[in-house]
Amino acid sequence: MDEIKQQIEALRKELNEHNYKYYVLNMPTISDKEFDDKMALLQKLENENPQYFDPYSPTQRVGSDINKSFKQVVHERPMMSLANTYSIEEVEEFLSRVKNGLNGENCQIVGEMKFDGTSISLTYEHGVLVRAVTRGDGIQGDDVTENVKTIKSIPLRLQQGNYPDKFEVRGEILMPWKSFEALNQERAYNEEPLFANPRNAASGTLKLQNSAEVAKRKLDAYIYYLLGDNLPFDNHFDNMNAVKGWGFKVSEAMKLLNSIDEVTEYIKYWDTERKHLPVATDGLVFKVNSLRQQLNLGYTSKSPRWAIAYKFQAERACTKLQSVSFEVGRTGVITPVANLDPVLLSGTIVKRASLHNEDIIRNLDIHDGDMLYVEKGGEIIPKIVGVNIDARMPGSQPVKFTTCCPVCGSKLQRVEGEAAWVCPNKYGCYPQITGKIEHFVGRHMMDIDGIGEEVAEQLYNAGLVKNIADIYDLTIEKLLTLDRFGLKSAQRIMKGIHDSLNVPFERVIFALSIPYVGETVAKKLAFAAGDIDTLMGMDTEALSAIDEIGNKIAGSVTDYFSVPENKDIINRLKNAGLQMAVSEDSTKTSDKLAGLTIVISGVFSKHSRDEYKKLIEMNGGKNSGSISAKTSYLLAGENMGPAKLEKATKLGIKIIDEVQFLSMIEQ
Repeated sequence: MDEIKQQIEALRKELNEHNYKYYVLNMPTISDKEFDDKMALLQKLENENPQYFDPYSPTQRVGSDINKSFKQVVHERPMMSLANTYSIEEVEEFLSRVKNGLNGENCQIVGEMKFDGTSISLTYEHGVLVRAVTRGDGIQGDDVTENVKTIKSIPLRLQQGNYPDKFEVRGEILMPWKSFEALNQERAYNEEPLFANPRNAASGTLKLQNSAEVAKRKLDAYIYYLLGDNLPFDNHFDNMNAVKGWGFKVSEAMKLLNSIDEVTEYIKYWDTERKHLPVATDGLVFKVNSLRQQLNLGYTSKSPRWAIAYKFQAERACTKLQSVSFEVGRTGVITPVANLDPVLLSGTIVKRASLHNEDIIRNLDIHDGDMLYVEKGGEIIPKIVGVNIDARMPGSQPVKFTTCCPVCGSKLQRVEGEAAWVCPNKYGCYPQITGKIEHFVGRHMMDIDGIGEEVAEQLYNAGLVKNIADIYDLTIEKLLTLDRFGLKSAQRIMKGIHDSLNVPFERVIFALSIPYVGETVAKKLAFAAGDIDTLMGMDTEALSAIDEIGNKIAGSVTDYFSVPENKDIINRLKNAGLQMAVSEDSTKTSDKLAGLTIVISGVFSKHSRDEYKKLIEMNGGKNSGSISAKTSYLLAGENMGPAKLEKATKLGIKIIDEVQFLSMIEQ
């Protein structure tokens, strides 16, 4: 073995050990900088020596930005759900049923934390992760292996231990509170819908088509069960300790329990102590320890007879409504907020809770000064769930939703088909203007360091930035006129402005604050149009033909570009030198499918549906989700929808298979 290969393998081993200590044991032994330096060295050596590539190297955990659709995989053993209990008495009944099922034989119970995430099955062969599958319907689930590889608490290759040649572990994929809060802050900043709880966030993240995005969200995983033919022990508790020794993360809450009194104490302890954990929980799980006894007890049609879940009660408090205030977002949407008498919930003081929209206020029948029920449970976002009608003051009036913008006074307009009211004064309403500036400079948009909410307001109030194009007229001299602004702060902002000229076109589109155009939609628009002039010239019909762009988004885009002020901003941004076309490197486009509209239907063997959609766009064609007289081809795979086949035949649309399609773009 040559010296370079030895160095690479030594670094991989060392970094895997540090990953384990940091993400599993929570006991790092080196600083973050030392770790990053070692990772950078390994990355450099691997890039310079591609012959030593290893898909299980710690450098491969960042994920890929190549979209892949998920294939369905049948579980070797069904993933069943657990029956639920909600009281100690019901747990005691479960223990009695177990004892009866074992003909009076004594048994030990293992108590575990019930984490509130999404279930996963991980299969290892010869110590290497080969497959990760979601629970799905219990019989089959989605293969999410590439996404799971980005989770650093899940070992890709086991370093040690007397493990079987093939085994399966089951666990829970979680989004820690810290990651969840950061994600929701970012989504709130971008005026995207917030995730209600970490469970939804973890589940949604695991289903993302882009594993590089999954990696950014910092998921975690706890393992709770081991399956296989040659397990090291005949009981669950010892097997889980063995799993822990192989490098997996197993909850420290796991405990052997020998009586109902010990079970009761366990429940009482964790009902309080769980609130200090870094991840969300919604209960406990009690399992029979002996695998022989588990086998004898067996299963019902839905769940094992040897395990049960105990669900914690959602934490709720009743507190007085002081007032309802109305806040204006970047896109003009008005959000009502309940201002409450402070109340302690799940370890934090709650003073405010969003009421979301007028319909929520009406459905809950909230009156001025009402006593409101506030709940958190497994959710970090406080939620108003009801009203204590008995405590209502005589003569109190229903809360009135404002009819005018609380900032600029403009008469509000109702969004057709939605519950939202908006301020129409898009170019004169203070929070809308400063919100657009703040959004434009954000990390996922133009990434101009040094301009946050406070500085955006400073720039606007000083008359230096009235719209996003004004940012490119800033100078160090102008910035130094602001209060508490030094030379270093000004230089940092000017560097960020200069660097933003290299931000790719799709992020420029996202940064414009076009209603309903988030990060994903911006990419689709950018790659379909190719450049800003083409995008500005597309009508709603042309925009709707783009994959996943409906009439609502298409109408929003055409409305945005029809406004003279927005056209002027675009021209100024162009003149400032921003990227206003997709780079050739990012699309490698040809015009082989120029002018053609293609509908995809069925299942394919050579590429996924998403990959075919991308190939169509890369070669100048347009994707469409429905067949019409304007459809050029129907790209048909196996099990295609009969309705599409019938309509294509009726309209005389040419039907091609994937071999014919690939030959069209390879000519």
